[in-house]
Amino acid sequence: MLTDLEENIEIALPKGGLESKLLQSQTRGRPLVIKLGFDPTAPDLHLGHAVVLKKLKQFQELGHQVVVLVGSFTARIGDPTGKNKARKSLNQDEISHNAATYIAQLSKIIDMSKTTVAFNGDWLDKLDFTEIIQLVSKVTIAQLMQRHDFHRRFTDNQPIAMHELIYPILQGFDSVHIKSDIEMGGTDQLFNCTMGRQLQESLGLDPQVVLCMPLLKGLDGQEKMSKSLHNTIGLLDEPNDMFGKTMSIPDHLISEYIDLTTDFSPQEKVALKYRMERGENPMEVKKCIAHNLVAQYHDQEAASSALEFFIQQFQQKNFDSKSFEELSIKSIKEQLGTVAKLVDLCHYLKKDLSKSAIRRLITAGAVHMDSAKCLDPEQLVKLDAGFRIKLGKRSFFKFV
Repeated sequence: MLTDLEENIEIALPKGGLESKLLQSQTRGRPLVIKLGFDPTAPDLHLGHAVVLKKLKQFQELGHQVVVLVGSFTARIGDPTGKNKARKSLNQDEISHNAATYIAQLSKIIDMSKTTVAFNGDWLDKLDFTEIIQLVSKVTIAQLMQRHDFHRRFTDNQPIAMHELIYPILQGFDSVHIKSDIEMGGTDQLFNCTMGRQLQESLGLDPQVVLCMPLLKGLDGQEKMSKSLHNTIGLLDEPNDMFGKTMSIPDHLISEYIDLTTDFSPQEKVALKYRMERGENPMEVKKCIAHNLVAQYHDQEAASSALEFFIQQFQQKNFDSKSFEELSIKSIKEQLGTVAKLVDLCHYLKKDLSKSAIRRLITAGAVHMDSAKCLDPEQLVKLDAGFRIKLGKRSFFKFV
């Protein structure tokens, strides 16, 4: 049991703490309180969140009590975790909307009927100023400066506002209030989680164990998966999109995705990695990962359909066999006229890309019109019904 729970955990504090807590639970006949806190800063969950949620599910299946703590108060402050500046605070409407969306998505991984959802505004809003002063008096500035991003900003003479320094103390107080035994998070939450342990100890409580999961890298292959970086695979992505995005991960992330995102058995994971080691085409291994992910968050039928769609759309050479998104030629002509430069047309179709990015796609040969490769961004294009264009790897359009 302990070995399964320790799988993929990157940091566990203190050493041997998890085993001690499990033994304590068994001896006292009491389930452990497992805390996961989040600030509802964006409404969608992605595979990066799922890494921690799957570990919560393991604890839940062993009969322990999962507490999902929504930062309804702390989201109004803003935590810069890992950033060089304070995160934008949210208003109450944004917090309520995002929290409701988050909670609805959690059921894709954990059993919400066995999960306690708590909002830290329920107790932090009630603290008077004297109580706040007493709370922050238990932490020194030197301790706060041990947090990596605070230390870096201080060294670089970048401003740090007082409310940012208070944020980890408030998160730590959440652990005091709910008497958590274990707090889960990503490695970027290590400092904030250990603050909870420190405050519990200073107030005479049994300090929580901190378990930090690795940060899943996003589709860019460099940064952690994050909505703000547009490099995510969302838990609510449609099957074809989820499959296609997974196929686009860089090859060097394959082993990481096998370990952190799939629900293959340990033996199956070893076998997949062995296929890579012996030189099999990485695309075939990615197909296994993508199929597994779609099956997890949708179902087996959707996974099989997404595989067939990918093969047809991206591996078959016949341009006529592709599935095209249909767009109204009338609307396009109203915006661009009857003739437009290729760069302007592509920018209209992919507004999330800059014109310079569009130009690079065109000159790299990533744009085709009716199966013919187009390399000149200034090429004039006549816009008529029936016109078809491929833009990049996954975007196919037909004007109707």
